[in-house]
Amino acid sequence: MAQPVFDEKLAAQYAELLKSIGHPVRLRIVDILAAQGAKAVGELAEMLDVPQAIISQQLRILRLNGLVAADRRGGNAFYRLAEENLKNLLKCLRSCRAR
Repeated sequence: MAQPVFDEKLAAQYAELLKSIGHPVRLRIVDILAAQGAKAVGELAEMLDVPQAIISQQLRILRLNGLVAADRRGGNAFYRLAEENLKNLLKCLRSCRAR
């Protein structure tokens, strides 16, 4: 029988990462940033038809977990993926069968 790959600590770290994107709005934000590059909060709010306050809250969670980063340009914060490997995770999710 094969041994588990993840020890308890690593499994907990990966679970936290998955929880970070495990909300529909956060997952959609990550998907947009992966496909289109950096976006301002207002752009994301408009694209997702979600209030800016909600987008800001979700970006905060993603930022605290090191998944996105913000760059200031012209008085606005533009968010981008800080973890490029999220693109691979999105690709994997797309290949899974949604139920």
